[in-house]
Amino acid sequence: MAFSKAYIPYGGYWSSPYSKWQGSFANLHALELAAQTARKFFEMRKIDVGRLENGYLGMTIPQPSCFYGGPWTMAMLGGERITAPVVNQACITGIVCTKLAAADIEEGIVGSSLVVTADRCSNGPHLYYPSQVKPGATGHSEDWVWDNFGHDPWAKNAMIQTAENVAKEHGVTREQNDEVAARRYEQYADALKDDAAFLRKFMVPVEVGRGKKAKTISVDEGVFPTTLEGLQTLKPVLPDGTLTFGAQTHPADGNTGLIVGTKEMAAELSADSKIEIQIIGFGTAREKKGYMAAATLPATHNTLANAGLKIDDIKAVKTHNPFATNDVVLCKEFGLDFKDVNNYGSSIVWGHPQGPTALRTLIELIEELVLRGGGYGLYAGCAAGDTAGGLIIKVTG
Repeated sequence: MAFSKAYIPYGGYWSSPYSKWQGSFANLHALELAAQTARKFFEMRKIDVGRLENGYLGMTIPQPSCFYGGPWTMAMLGGERITAPVVNQACITGIVCTKLAAADIEEGIVGSSLVVTADRCSNGPHLYYPSQVKPGATGHSEDWVWDNFGHDPWAKNAMIQTAENVAKEHGVTREQNDEVAARRYEQYADALKDDAAFLRKFMVPVEVGRGKKAKTISVDEGVFPTTLEGLQTLKPVLPDGTLTFGAQTHPADGNTGLIVGTKEMAAELSADSKIEIQIIGFGTAREKKGYMAAATLPATHNTLANAGLKIDDIKAVKTHNPFATNDVVLCKEFGLDFKDVNNYGSSIVWGHPQGPTALRTLIELIEELVLRGGGYGLYAGCAAGDTAGGLIIKVTG
């Protein structure tokens, strides 16, 4: 899908820090935390959320009372008149929400829309499905997070197996995966320079705990210092595999959001009137069964075609890379230098809370393009079920 009327105001987005599995956000309600973070963002930016007309909530892991998820979240953050359908497409939920919001602008349905994404992988729900036909009416149980990490009901494999399938088919080596992972940690170190100046462009600190246990989380929690030498000492997760725990992402908790609007609305809400951010195109694709890590290849081709662009037109590329293999095959397919992709870090480093991941990656893409004086930027990421999505933006000024 191509766009010509949808814009993102510069600075009209935020992300909480991402917190490691069983870290500081492990016992916080994901939607309540998202609303708390969003309220703080709107106060900091002095934006009246009541002016926004529409919304989308992206979440993939159930939380208590999430039956009311969209309207409840919008009301908690101050948008009591904003409706918000709930969207779930696993890891690309954030850009799917953005695409839907952009389509509403493109079709003239609304002039502004708020996207909020939130998930908590820690302490995921244990679900029980009653059944009167099973012996003893014992029913069926599911650990929402762990069971779905480990088993695709269609492909019959775990997510890491999809990456190893792709590595075998594309000739990806252990050494290549380690080199990519090490480079991503080097790039993230750039985001931490000057008191995390890059992250502070969009990251909203979160206060947790009370009394003597109160603390403020202002940067990502749980990022493990990583070097190439350290990665080389690790054993593969799967026998004879190419991926270690150091060359894949980790489950995390957090939230991210952004505003999409008309050109006029975006200019009005922008933190810098000289900077314009336009949504150009969206594309998606599904790879063959059990090859999720390669789904970004056809999705990126589709995204470029929908936007009427070629890879040579793209100035910056950011990916959701749950496995280093994702970046290896994408760079090979499009002739990219892996060292230049994912500047300032990516999900393989700061973690993967699922629903918010793609949106934070998109925000970092915007900020990188601003620092580089503008240009076209490409987001590409895979998602459960061997699917993937891409989004192209253009930054001017």
